[in-house]
Amino acid sequence: MIYTVTFNPSLDYIVEVSDFKAGSVNRTASEKVLPGGKGVNVSIVLGNLGFSSTALGFTAGFTGRELEDLMKPFGCTCDFIRVEEGMTRINLKMMSGAEATEINGQGPQIRQEHIEALYEKLDAMTKDDLLVISGSIPGCLPEDMYEQVLKRTEDKQVPTVVDATGKLLMNVLKFHPFLIKPNHHELGEIFGVTLKTHDEVIPYAKKMQELGARNVLVSMGGEGAVLVTEKGEEYKADAIKGKVINTVGAGDSMVAGFIAGYLKSEGNALEAFKTGQAAGSASAFSENLATKPEVEELLKCL
Repeated sequence: MIYTVTFNPSLDYIVEVSDFKAGSVNRTASEKVLPGGKGVNVSIVLGNLGFSSTALGFTAGFTGRELEDLMKPFGCTCDFIRVEEGMTRINLKMMSGAEATEINGQGPQIRQEHIEALYEKLDAMTKDDLLVISGSIPGCLPEDMYEQVLKRTEDKQVPTVVDATGKLLMNVLKFHPFLIKPNHHELGEIFGVTLKTHDEVIPYAKKMQELGARNVLVSMGGEGAVLVTEKGEEYKADAIKGKVINTVGAGDSMVAGFIAGYLKSEGNALEAFKTGQAAGSASAFSENLATKPEVEELLKCL
């Protein structure tokens, strides 16, 4: 089973206001509510591609129940820890002309007993499972939450996929995650350099391997992507051509596509890389997350 962990999932309330005026009553021209959070996005795209997953994390209140209801049609099994205090956050994303404004909620108050309940679920995993952990952590959780999770699964040899930034990522490399997915800006920030080309990215992806990562997938936006595998393979790809509509969730979609391609091809890294790139681009070219027909269509370009 594939498990995803989202520590602070959300309901994303996305609205369009034709001519927003501060201090006045504004009416929306369009609106929609979507499940949000990096691990949630991974679960949804996996479901779209025909792979079931179980979503873990913490939810609370009526917004938490709505989040789960919105995820289920995508084939996601929700096994969130229910928190008594607070509610699953609502993130407002408002578009007005060319400007975007975001207001993100806080999320519920997660306590030690809730963390222990998550640990119990992690303890039931085996080396035949796959754990995806991604995104930021709320202030009510320990700063080393990522480390605690990977340490918990280390003895069981559960393969892990980590999509995080800065110290969250660097501090878990010692646990030898199966896959990490920084983008080229994040990778450059770690080493204090600017990375613009495939050839510039590869040496630093290898540095991440030296620090413990097994496979390193680097998304590069309009410059494509790079994969360096634990077998020493190096793959580079230019960006798929298309009209970018919404980049939110594109990186998560790449992670989901990579996993789906890897499992479908029984471990072929190149096929995983191609499927990851196609899934990431399909989400970027759409208002919503990538669907299977969209991914299959873009795979023809690779």
